Amino acid sequence: METRASKRRAGANALAQNRSPKRKRVVLGELPNLSNLVDPAYSNPGLEPQKPKYRRNTRAKKAAATKSSFSLADPKSDEAKAIRTDAKSGIDANSEDLQDSQPYVSDIYKYLYKMEAESKRKPKPDYIETVQKDVTANMRGILVDWLVEVAEEYKLLSDTLYLAVSYIDRFLSTNQVTRQRLQLLGVSSMFIASKYEEISPPHVEEFCYITDNTYRKAEVVEMEAAILKSLNFEMGSPTVKTFLRKFTGITSGNQKTPNLQFEFVCCYLAELSLLDYNCIKFLPSLVAASVIFLANFTIRPKVHPWNSALQKCTGYKPAELKDCVLILHDLYLARRGGSLLAIREKYKQHKFKYVAMLPSSPEIPISHFEEA
Repeated sequence: METRASKRRAGANALAQNRSPKRKRVVLGELPNLSNLVDPAYSNPGLEPQKPKYRRNTRAKKAAATKSSFSLADPKSDEAKAIRTDAKSGIDANSEDLQDSQPYVSDIYKYLYKMEAESKRKPKPDYIETVQKDVTANMRGILVDWLVEVAEEYKLLSDTLYLAVSYIDRFLSTNQVTRQRLQLLGVSSMFIASKYEEISPPHVEEFCYITDNTYRKAEVVEMEAAILKSLNFEMGSPTVKTFLRKFTGITSGNQKTPNLQFEFVCCYLAELSLLDYNCIKFLPSLVAASVIFLANFTIRPKVHPWNSALQKCTGYKPAELKDCVLILHDLYLARRGGSLLAIREKYKQHKFKYVAMLPSSPEIPISHFEEA
């Protein structure tokens, strides 16, 4: 005979079966992969596991549109899509919100200008001649060109690439490296930079794999430690990309719609600058300013590429940019580094508006280096 107590127990068991399982408590240091953190029954009881649904934050979307004037958008990123969407809807990314942020932006970039000039963050401009015995400028260019392909393969941020090259140059400024270990230095620098910049950096095994397992995991980790020690763990440094965000925003500030072609030309020229050993003698802000100068000249060759607003924003007169601009122009026309193809092929793609195929005058008029 079924008693009242047995009925209550049966009802409690049925209720427990219908409830979602208790979510596991996880110690922060033992967090598993994100795919294991979603409780399927929590989002969709009784059905197949689904990805959690998120409501798009309209405030964040507006902030992304405002941020667009300070960043060079990846064509496939949410930021680029937001720029194009807001441009079509008539939103001016350089309006009130941007003006309100100017005091902070000014202070930030003052600090970055000061930081880039610190000797501990600058590579020696002549380390190939004075420090290295087995590494040449051409080898360095080949390494950087290959790292561009690595960044593309793993879909890494461009900031990661710039930081990795910075680590390479700073390490080579004080440490002799054989040509057999130069690629090891490259992947280890990219490994550190990806840890610094990426949300989900590739594992060390992936960096071994990309070298066709030329180096073992232990070797990459050992080189990583050597780089960190040599740079005294000073891993955050402003790069060309850092300043290019601001300068591009000023250049396109009067336009109601973003000029993606101009942005991609800037990205292309900035990455080309990484290939040339002669560019490391220039501060990142000067290279970024030279990129803006040459991008303006390439797209509008009959208009003076510099003006008072750019001079005030960058702190550079056109005459100060001349040496760097001429190097970049030679790179653009393949008169330098013509055999290094990764960056050139990258920017021949539709998503970058084929900017690597844009024609450019073979000579820049001397008058352009005079004040506008």
